[in-house]
Amino acid sequence: MTVVSNDPSWWPLINWSILFSYFVVSASVMMSYDWVLALGQEIELIWMKRWSHMTILYLSVRYCGILTAVVNVLAILPSVSLTDASCATIFRVQIWANFVILSMLDVIIIVRLYAMYQQSRKILVFLVVIFLAVTIVFGVITGKISNYGSESAEEFILSGTYQCIFSGGDGGVPLLNAVTWILTTAWEILALCFAVWIVIKHFRELRQTPTGSTIGDCFMVLIRTHVFYFAFFTAVSCFNLGWLSPNITGSDSVADVFYYGTFQIASVVQQFVLGPRLILSVRASNAKLVANSDEGVDMSTVAFQEGMHDASTDDGVLGS
Repeated sequence: MTVVSNDPSWWPLINWSILFSYFVVSASVMMSYDWVLALGQEIELIWMKRWSHMTILYLSVRYCGILTAVVNVLAILPSVSLTDASCATIFRVQIWANFVILSMLDVIIIVRLYAMYQQSRKILVFLVVIFLAVTIVFGVITGKISNYGSESAEEFILSGTYQCIFSGGDGGVPLLNAVTWILTTAWEILALCFAVWIVIKHFRELRQTPTGSTIGDCFMVLIRTHVFYFAFFTAVSCFNLGWLSPNITGSDSVADVFYYGTFQIASVVQQFVLGPRLILSVRASNAKLVANSDEGVDMSTVAFQEGMHDASTDDGVLGS
């Protein structure tokens, strides 16, 4: 049921919503700008190459991000009128899109590590088991949060502005959200440790070999993109854990807006900018190796990169 009010007591919330909408729009613009900048590479390295499971993951993350950005903007703009049902639908889309996209990014990380560990089945099984355990818990909690939010979703018309407001299930959402991000952060730390360990191991083994420089460059691409991604994931996790503080979740202050706004930007960059670049940067590195080689490329020097197909597929480090 739509609630209409011109009570001045709502003005702090109205101002909060308007200021926060600037952050949401800014995050969407940043993501769109990155997509435009990378479009040429995307066409060359994704669309023009033979399709594989990594191609599908890339396109899913990239274009789900664009769809999610549109939904986020519609949900927060005070000039857009939405019914209670629309508010509930938008909340479900936001919460489940976050779950699906993070799960796809985790699959990308697993494939990268599988390739870096010479397609070790032990490593693959270990990572998949941990991933499934975390994802199942994540999915159950996401379902509960989705039910809490969608059941309490209401449209408010406050002094001529439109707001979608969710009660949050009597404080249960922040706690469930914190549990989710503790688990997923532990998973990301584990994945980062695996990546750093194999890089150190390979650098030691290849320091004196003729092909060490080539493979070292490939590993540097992998570890650099992984570290950037992990750094933003850590930032997002810290913001999520901060929601446990009543000083943050119960405030309409400007500092609170900047807290949520910074979280929004960091989350978008982590998922929809650095996420797709986990694949794109590696394919670009492979293309550069091929272009700089007189004989194409000696794929034996990057054998660790191959996954499900032959080296001649040019699908690169990700084994896609």
